[in-house]
Formats: sequence, C-alpha cells, structure tokens
Amino acid sequence: MIQEKGTISINTENIFPIIKKFLYSDHEIFLRELVSNAVDATQKLKRLASLGHLKQEPGDLKIKVAIDAKAGTLTISDRGIGMTDEEIRKYINQIAFSGATEFMEKFKEAKDANEIIGRFGLGFYSAFMVADQVEIQTLSYQEGAEPVRWICDGSTSFEISEGNRSDRGTEVILHINEESKEFLEAKRIREILDKYCKFLPVPIQFGTTEESVEDGQDKDGKPTYKTIEVENIINNTHPIWIKSPSELKDEDYLAFYRDLYPFSEEPLFWIHLNVDYPFNLTGVLYFPKLKNDFEIQKNKIKLFSRQVFITDEVKDIVPEFLLLLHGVIDSPDIPLNVSRSFLQADSNVKKINSYISRKVADKLQELFNKERKSYEEKWNDIGLFVKYGAISDEKFNEKAKDFLLLTNTKKEHYTIEEYGAKVKDFQTDKDGTQVWLYTFDAERQHSYIRPAEQKGYDVLLMNSPIDTHFIQQLEMKLEKTQLRRVDADVLDKLIPQEETNQHSLSGNEATRLKEVFEKAIGNPLMKVEIESQHEGNLPVTITMEEWMRRMKDMSKLGGGMNFYGSMPDTYKVSVNANHKAIKKILSAEEGVQPAMARQAFDLALLAQGMLKGADLTAFVERSVEVI
Repeated sequence: MIQEKGTISINTENIFPIIKKFLYSDHEIFLRELVSNAVDATQKLKRLASLGHLKQEPGDLKIKVAIDAKAGTLTISDRGIGMTDEEIRKYINQIAFSGATEFMEKFKEAKDANEIIGRFGLGFYSAFMVADQVEIQTLSYQEGAEPVRWICDGSTSFEISEGNRSDRGTEVILHINEESKEFLEAKRIREILDKYCKFLPVPIQFGTTEESVEDGQDKDGKPTYKTIEVENIINNTHPIWIKSPSELKDEDYLAFYRDLYPFSEEPLFWIHLNVDYPFNLTGVLYFPKLKNDFEIQKNKIKLFSRQVFITDEVKDIVPEFLLLLHGVIDSPDIPLNVSRSFLQADSNVKKINSYISRKVADKLQELFNKERKSYEEKWNDIGLFVKYGAISDEKFNEKAKDFLLLTNTKKEHYTIEEYGAKVKDFQTDKDGTQVWLYTFDAERQHSYIRPAEQKGYDVLLMNSPIDTHFIQQLEMKLEKTQLRRVDADVLDKLIPQEETNQHSLSGNEATRLKEVFEKAIGNPLMKVEIESQHEGNLPVTITMEEWMRRMKDMSKLGGGMNFYGSMPDTYKVSVNANHKAIKKILSAEEGVQPAMARQAFDLALLAQGMLKGADLTAFVERSVEVI
C-alpha cells in the first residue's frame, strides 16, 4: 500500500476546535457513537453471512472496549465488515457539509450535541471531543483486502498507511487528551456503557474479571483450583421488548422491570407494544404504583433506536400524561442522533404518540371489562394517572369516560355514568341540577360528612393533587351537574330545595346574637351569619364558598389565578339559630355570652382542623374549666 497524506474535506482548519467547544457538555456520547458504529459494522457482516455472501466463518462477533491507562488510550474494536482504503477516504475523510461557515450558520438553531452530530454526520468525529489523536486500524472482509491504518491529530491533516490488523474488522484507538482523563477510568466507562449500550444486539465486552475454578485434586484428594479470566459482557442482547409476548411469562416482565428500576415497587401491569405499520415500534410500558407527588414519577420511559439508548426525555414522543408510565420504547424510525426540533416536526413521532395513547386506553378498557374487581383494587394506584390523561388529552378522555372511576367515602367505585344514575333521585336541587358532594380528606372532614350521609347524600373522595382540575373538567363535560365540597356551605344549602327551615328568633335577637359572635371571634375575615338550619346540625359551622376555594386551589397549582392566591382566606361562620346550644348562649348572662360563643366557634374551627397554637391552648383550658 502506498502511504498517503492529505487534508480532510471540510474546507477549514477550525472545525475540530468547534466540535470540542460546542459539544463538550455532551462529550460522553462519543462512546455511544463509536460503539454504535461497531454494532452497525457487525450487523452488516451478519446480514452478508445470512445471504451467503461471506466466504469466511463469522466467528466471534463481540465488540471489545478496552482501556490502557499507561498508554492513555481507549480502544473500541469489532469483527465486523471492516473498511478498505477507498472506504476510509469516502466515509472518514469527508464530513457531510461544505465548511465551517455552513456549520456555524446552522448551529445557531441547534440546541444540543445530539442535534449537531445528527445534522452534520459527525458521529465518528465526536471522538475528537476527548482525544488529541485518533487512530483507525481496519481490514475489510472483502477477499484480497489489505489492512489500513488511518491517523489524525485533531487538525484537518490525516495519514493513511498500511495497517497491522491481521483479522477482519476495525479498531478505533483514542489517545485521550488531558482534559478528558476521566475516560481512562474503568468506572466511568462502565457507567456510560450501562447507560447507552445495555441492550445492544451485539455482545459488548469491557474488561475481564478473575474467577477461581476447580481443576483437579491434590495428593490428599482435596480439590485444587486455578484462576481464569472471565470476559465481562455488559449487555443483554435480547431484551424482552424485541421478543414476542407469547414467549414471555409474567416473571420475565417483572425481572426486566427490576433490572430497569432496581429500587422501585413492582408495577401493577404492563403493555407490550409491537407495530410495523405505518411505522416500526416495539416496547414495554409499565404502570407503576403512583404516589400523589407525581412529579417525581415522570421521565422514567427510555427511548431506544435499534436497541441503542437515546434519551429519557420523551415528552414529544408520548402524550404528557403517559410520562407517568415506566418502561422502554424502541423505534428505528427515530434516528439515533435525535433532536428536539426533529421530534416536534416528524410525522412518525406524531403517529407514535397517538398509537401509544390508544394502546394504553385499550389496555385499561380491557382490564376494566374483564377484571373489574381487580381493576377497582388497583384504582388507588392508577386513578391519578387516568384522571391526568382525561384532563390533558381529549382523545384519551373520550375513551377514559368508560373506565374512569369515582370513589366515595365508603370506598365504593362507580363509572361517571353509574354515579350520575346513583345520585340522580336524591341529590338534585330545586333547579334540576345534580349536586355531587365531595371531600378532600374524609378523616378531617368527618363532622361535615356524617350529617350529609345521615341525610341520605353520597360523598365522593377527591384527594389527588389534580382533582381541582378534574372537578372543573367534570362540570364542563356533564350536563346540569355541579360538584361542591361538603364544607362549601351549611348542609341545608349544599343542595338547596324549595322547603327551608325557619327559626323563632326575632330580628333584634338575631342582631344581638350576631354581635355576640362577632365580638367573641374578633376577626373581620370570619363573616358571621345567623341561619335557619335543622336543629340536629352543628351549632356553628365554618365554610368557604366553593368558587373562592377553587380559585385559591388553582393558584397553588400554578393555574394563573395569582390574584386569588394573594387574597387572605375569608370564611362564613354560620350560626344555627335552631340549635339549643345557640339558644342557651342567647339567654345567658351578658358577661358570659362571649366565652360561650367563642367555645362554640372554636369547636367549629376544630372540626375544620383550623384550631391551632394559642387558640387551641385557650380552648383546652376553657374546656377543662367547664369539666
């Protein structure tokens, strides 16, 4: 072979400093790129062998990654198809753009290293992010091919000469630069291989370990041992998502989940995705046990392209609510060097998004139809997810209305249609509007729930962090239906009817009673009203109007209601004029009326969980005196 020196066809000497500077934040992906190239070369060889075009035996096809800390090199080698000197010139010496001017112009729009590498075909050249010098030793599978050596020091100059490789394949030798010494540490390389290469379809060997094995017996008959080196294969070449569901058992899916998320609880169930038209997609999505703080549950879906890990930022590929799922998606239709702008614009990505949403809805409907009891048992864990989907995805909501469950304080479950039929006859107000009562905390609001249930009303449990939004949506979708929290008003006014209770207080007595309570409370944000209620209701009830509390809840969730979020809390103090305790306060001596009123008011605060600090201490002391 004639030795050759030349210049890489990029028309500038500044491209490598540009690569190093702009790609530095993502510099670990160089290893993904080089290993992926080795996988491609190996897969091509397998294809040639399967077609009968390979005259030699394929032999051992594993890819090796090796560190030589003393020499300061990191080597990636394969036994794939290799390259001829002509192919070196074609694929290595020409970068897929005309010059640095075009590069810099287009780079202005790029957001990350993936986008730059993908757009400009820089996969191999990402090696110069971490290496001062890169050497290729390669031998093509083609009969009569000669070994080739290519070397470049990070400038645009290269050298091609006769190589020293004696068997088919390629090795890329990186002479790691001073700033990148971390890539000569075994722990760091293993970390990157685990991240990007854990499920590659070709075995990846990284280093060896010593293992003691029995090799005979000594003169006394005791076993003797020898030390052998065992190759460390770091990847699973046949992950479950590329297998047929008929090949797999539940334990296979659970074992894979434990491999992905070793410290998580077991999932509730899963969906195996497999489609080849109009796009290619495989994967397994798991339904985890969701906690109410669902932000920490997000971004657990891993995106692969032909078993190479790309990213776990998949919000453009799956609908937002599906980010609560865990698992893997693999699509060769998504390029390895994927960019955010590509994902947002690509038609296949949009189809994948819709397909996954539909498959999830179909799976939930199937579980509900076939195993309703089991589905209800899981509802506490999946309810948040389904509600989130119904709120954020209109197409999913259309399907979800048939398997979305409402749960009451008795732990009974109903679909939306079933619940409307359940409460229609006894929770319809005088205007013909159904009123669905709910609580955010059945324990804390028990003193409001019990009288409602005694009156024959049903109370729903709405205690997830998104139920404020979910309630809003229910009211928008349902005709003549309102939801009201059990503490939004006194019981008789929650579902107003034609008949109303009357009290026997004169106008002067009602005015005097109001003044007594206002003086005892001493807080202008507590608006006192004297009301006619059933004598069995509480003597004093503290409520906040439904609309006001919703606005404040929305502001806490970032719903844009900042005006209401900054307003002080205002409450209505409903004094039950028909209660014997209130009548007793009114007939008591003037000097003791404020203390009695305050005690009744503090009982109402206690029922709402609002009695704290010095007020709670004072209440306890007054109660002890009464005893």
